[in-house]
Amino acid sequence: MSLRGARVDLVYFNAGGGHRASALALQQAIAECGLDWQVRMVNLSEVLDPGGTLRRRTFSPEDYYNLRLAHGLTLGMRTELRVLQGLIRLLQPTLVRMLREHWQRSQPDLVVSLIPNFNRALYTSLRACLPAVPYVTVLTDLADHPPHFWIEPGQRQHLVCGSEHAVQQALAAGYAPQQVHATSGMILRPEFYRVADDFDVERERLRHGLEPGRPTAVVMFGGHGARSMLSIAERLDDLQLILLCGHNQRLAQRLREQPARAPRLVLGYTTQVAEVLRMGDFFIGKPGPGSLSEALHLGLPVVVTRNAWTMPQERYNTQWVRERGLGLVLPSFRSIADAVPRLLADLPGYRARVAALRNRAVFELPPLLERILQQALDEADAAMAPVLSSAARAAPAR
Repeated sequence: MSLRGARVDLVYFNAGGGHRASALALQQAIAECGLDWQVRMVNLSEVLDPGGTLRRRTFSPEDYYNLRLAHGLTLGMRTELRVLQGLIRLLQPTLVRMLREHWQRSQPDLVVSLIPNFNRALYTSLRACLPAVPYVTVLTDLADHPPHFWIEPGQRQHLVCGSEHAVQQALAAGYAPQQVHATSGMILRPEFYRVADDFDVERERLRHGLEPGRPTAVVMFGGHGARSMLSIAERLDDLQLILLCGHNQRLAQRLREQPARAPRLVLGYTTQVAEVLRMGDFFIGKPGPGSLSEALHLGLPVVVTRNAWTMPQERYNTQWVRERGLGLVLPSFRSIADAVPRLLADLPGYRARVAALRNRAVFELPPLLERILQQALDEADAAMAPVLSSAARAAPAR
């Protein structure tokens, strides 16, 4: 079989964490590098609940995740994760059966998972019906949060890790070095690497009603914003702010009505996140791998928090920021007014350390996947060679 026309499935879901964004970015990168593959986006929620029955009758993970971000609701981050993982283990036989049926229908040549928690079911089901098809897990977090989050021990699959820490976690879990592949960071959309020749920060600030030379923070908490943005803006009323509220129109309106002593730009949902980040000097937000990587790639030091509200899989991110001197990690945003002057006092130093990062992960993945797929095809050909040779010898002479 040739690599041409290979069916490559990218598995994602919409329960936060940037999984869908990573899958879309990888799909785009594969297309742009000229690989003639059929890249198919596989929404796991639609595979396991095709008619949306569970979503209509229950409160879906996506709904809960978005509500929690917008309103600060939580049962306790570790408790939430363990409850979810326990439910997945309970449903494992059903999940495997449904996924086997899916793989038998779709017949992929390569499966790439960009989601945590479900990799045991995904891998087991694929091996049961298509054992020769390679399976790849691309971690969209800087670190695993064992057990049973990203890295499932004992699987004959490939792991793609965006940090040295994650590489070491994979090796410690028993994976051979040839199964573990390091990239230079998290997946970012290709547009984060494209800067218009005529892009000018001062002009863009002026165009949006901001002062060109004034220190500017970009405040962002995912696609639905967060209530904490109100207190951040209140405490930093004399700092020029760009506040990204995503789909949360009520939050955007409250921020626009809030008095301030410095100019500020409040935006709702936008597809121009890269351009907006380029207008800032530093970033304030949660320590998610996607938002952190976007800000750092565009040269912005970060101010984030680590406390009981921080998602377990994102806690290593704060350690990573501290160790590399890429910004400040606070116990809460109540101390943001005291922290910002400290950051600004050494802003050139922070920016120099940030500039030393070189994240090219989205462009490193397509050739890596091509090698993995080619290796699988070579192994399949080698396995078939004795069979074909035996058949040729047994064939009657003509």
